[in-house]
Amino acid sequence: VIKQDTLEKQAKSVFLAIGTNLGNKKLNIELAKFKLQNNSIKIVKSSSDYETISWPDSTKPKFINVVVKIKTSLSAEKLLNACRKIELELGRKRFKKNDPRTCDIDIIDYDQTIIKSNNSIKLNLPHPHIEQRNFVLLPLFEISKNWKHPVNKVNIAKLISFLKEEDLRTIKQI
Repeated sequence: VIKQDTLEKQAKSVFLAIGTNLGNKKLNIELAKFKLQNNSIKIVKSSSDYETISWPDSTKPKFINVVVKIKTSLSAEKLLNACRKIELELGRKRFKKNDPRTCDIDIIDYDQTIIKSNNSIKLNLPHPHIEQRNFVLLPLFEISKNWKHPVNKVNIAKLISFLKEEDLRTIKQI
């Protein structure tokens, strides 16, 4: 028998970004969280909802985004598969990059691990371009003020200070 504290030591601390710009957006976020918890994933903390304009086409519907801190014993690859499955269950269609979607779940940081995509796994961690994404940095700062980028070791407050003024003006906590 494995003791509970041994199991918890195996659990990884992970940050996920959840976004949606189609349908009932607030419900989509809550359903994504619910489904995550039914897949061996414990949500430890969740940011507020943040509204942002759609990128790269600002004429598309606005997004609602959150960042959640989770604990899971799933490997990064199994977690990615669980996230993709939940996106499909919530009606995500993958036609064109950056198309509007009911659900998008990205692994932002998997226990400070650095992973480069290869033939066997299509996953880059930490998530590429995180330092340019207001809809990730601001919610992440809300729930983890001491977070540091796993590669360049820059803390989150400094990363936010590097955002363009326009990026700071076009996001609002709701």
